[in-house]
Amino acid sequence: MFTILSRIIHYGFKNFWRNGLLSTAMIAIMTLSLMVFSGLILANVATDKAVSFLKDKIDISVYFKNTAPEDNILSIQTALEGLPEVKSVEYISSDKALEIFKAEHANDPAIIQSLDQLGANPFQGSLNIKAYSPDQYEKIDQYLKADALVQYIEKVNFAQSQTAIEKLSSLISGVNRAGLLLTIILTLIAGLVVYNTVRLAIYSNRDEIGVMRLVGASNVFVRGPYLIEGLIAGFFSAVISTVAMLVLVGLVPWIFSQSASSEVALPGFSFNGYIYANIFKLFLYQLVFGVGVAMVSSFIAVRKYLRS
Repeated sequence: MFTILSRIIHYGFKNFWRNGLLSTAMIAIMTLSLMVFSGLILANVATDKAVSFLKDKIDISVYFKNTAPEDNILSIQTALEGLPEVKSVEYISSDKALEIFKAEHANDPAIIQSLDQLGANPFQGSLNIKAYSPDQYEKIDQYLKADALVQYIEKVNFAQSQTAIEKLSSLISGVNRAGLLLTIILTLIAGLVVYNTVRLAIYSNRDEIGVMRLVGASNVFVRGPYLIEGLIAGFFSAVISTVAMLVLVGLVPWIFSQSASSEVALPGFSFNGYIYANIFKLFLYQLVFGVGVAMVSSFIAVRKYLRS
């Protein structure tokens, strides 16, 4: 068994180097496919970060009547924090709301003067509610419509936030579908390229394969070297793609770095930082994808030839 395996590996490496042009073409196409695959991974990471950032910006604000006792507002806050859909609840008293407003308009004396002339605090106490998922805000809104709570509540801004929530939910769904579709298309393209490349290699070695079958070589022995070729091509493609990614990050840092524009879009996230921190994980993803697609395609190509 070990002798057969060693011969299969030997012939696999031999065929790989002998079919240098076909092997190079296979590696080149696989490398491009893996780079696109890595780009999809990075795009997915960036999208997740962007979605998380947008999620943090969406909330429901509940404004209470000026006559609502603070103890009741705090009791409502505690009840909301106990809901499974609620991530956090922040209470902003009317006094704190006034302080925030004054701080935001400290450089606008006309507004501050108008506010002082009122002689009373025009702001209401409020609760800012954040949910774990955008589709959970409707349940929270329904909870706030209970008779025991309505008597204290002046206004809930769910209607204003609902449009943003719906757009975010649609964005998440669309990104997931697009990522899945692109992955399927990429897998099919890479598989077809490897399949046709192996078919060409089989055709160029058809006389040798014919002799092997005449002397009684098993299908495993005939098929094995081509599977090894696929494994080698997948491995080299993953290595080259990973090196190319590192070179690209090093040569063009302004694409991936956390520049002023990327800071606005994705605060606290840097592409090059993510790549450097997860380079081995990215390499493993590419290795599994590349080797898997190459070996499966090689298996199908050889199997089809042996059946003909």
